[in-house]
Amino acid sequence: MYVNLTIIKNNKLRRLPVFFVASFFIITACTVGPDFKSPDPPPVKEYNEKPLPEKTVATTKVHGGAAQTFNWGEKIPAEWWELFHSHELNSLIEQGFKNSPDLRSAVATLREGEEQLKALVGETQYPSVGLDVFGGREQLSAFDSLQGTPGQTLADFPVQLLSVYNANVNVAYVLDIFGGNRRMIEALKAQVEYQQYTVEAVYLTLAANIATTAIMEASLRGQIKATRAIIALQKNLVELTRKQFKIGTVTDLDIYAQETALAQVQAQLPPLETELAQTRHALAVLIGAYPSNADLPHFQLTDLHLPTDLPVSVPSTLVKQRPDIRAAEALLHQATANIGVATANLLPSFPITASYGANSDTLNNFFNANNIAWNWQANVLQTVFNGGALVAERRAAIDAFEAAFADYHSAVLMGLQNVADSLIALDMDAHELKETAQAEKLGKQTLDLVQKQFKLGGANYLNVLSAEMQYQQALMSRVIAEAARFADTVALFQSLGGGWWNRSHT
Repeated sequence: MYVNLTIIKNNKLRRLPVFFVASFFIITACTVGPDFKSPDPPPVKEYNEKPLPEKTVATTKVHGGAAQTFNWGEKIPAEWWELFHSHELNSLIEQGFKNSPDLRSAVATLREGEEQLKALVGETQYPSVGLDVFGGREQLSAFDSLQGTPGQTLADFPVQLLSVYNANVNVAYVLDIFGGNRRMIEALKAQVEYQQYTVEAVYLTLAANIATTAIMEASLRGQIKATRAIIALQKNLVELTRKQFKIGTVTDLDIYAQETALAQVQAQLPPLETELAQTRHALAVLIGAYPSNADLPHFQLTDLHLPTDLPVSVPSTLVKQRPDIRAAEALLHQATANIGVATANLLPSFPITASYGANSDTLNNFFNANNIAWNWQANVLQTVFNGGALVAERRAAIDAFEAAFADYHSAVLMGLQNVADSLIALDMDAHELKETAQAEKLGKQTLDLVQKQFKLGGANYLNVLSAEMQYQQALMSRVIAEAARFADTVALFQSLGGGWWNRSHT
């Protein structure tokens, strides 16, 4: 139920009072609802509970063992993946940017939102103007006016043909007195902004996933290489044990034990090969290629350079850099504007319509002043009762704002956690690589010594098996720890937002 107050003027223009015009401009400057304000930055200066060292520990004579320095407040490069100094990795990421269907979908959705915004601006900020032109002929008969006069038929009356020409320009506009339309535009702009940050998030996630997957492939190749080296070593021990058996220094049980150990090591190879193949399949899909013909390069850890200077943003800056946090802020902005839209819906609306045209039965007299017709109409529409729907919609908009604010806070907390996790992981990775490299070195020395003793009869096969297992575990652990430093470096750049704001081109 609503009240409609209408003012109509026809064929005579009236001058509006000066006070009414002034009041109109004052009223139209009003925009109901809260104005959006970016949330305050998080009230913390550190990411981790305990301060981290300025740089990680170094491991000499090991690839990827260099110390990494944390440079607080330094600029994060937009193409951060180039710090790994791998042409193949750079090429794959560029290929992913060109071919990824996920990225194409996000960009298309952004363009859709931009066009919807243009449409809304056109619909609400400018009057709607239509042109109606009509020309035709009508057949009239005087018989129609007799209303059944007795004794006369249709043949007794002449038929007249009448020309009709009509042209009208119609204009419609709704005065945005309380700013409801402006809030709608503001909300849609925020939605477009959200999609822009979503696109940046897809770029960042895609680059990080390609880099991480390439590092995983390199790690698996390192593990496969180490496993094959251990298999070769184990085969040599089996042959040595057989020689020892021939001269009677060991029993057949010793041979069975060494062959069992060889079989166990060989059994570790197929799962690694499977995981390698699946990793390359995933890498193909990430760059938008089919796994069967992706033509991917082979990544080795030795082909990658470990970045040693790591830029780290402070928490107050992080919230302006991470695309997911900026996207959550855009949704919060949209929710704020929607409160204004719901509030304006409770207030009167002011549609105005006008038309100007001419009607004539001949083209020669079409522009005669007597044939000109015009009118304008101003309405005031106010909903009086609708079962409380509009009030409930405003309360729902306020609840949506509270939910959006909580989502934003959650995004900030998650962002801080991601950076904290990456920083502590990098610090601990360096320690782990140092320890595993030392364990590998000692394990190899022990194995070599035990093998010599076994060959000379000074050690039994149990000593050899024990030394083999320790060396094998240390070698695999060192390869995994080496790869972890590269992967967690990628994770740090991703958690910091990836430097998209420093991009020199779009």
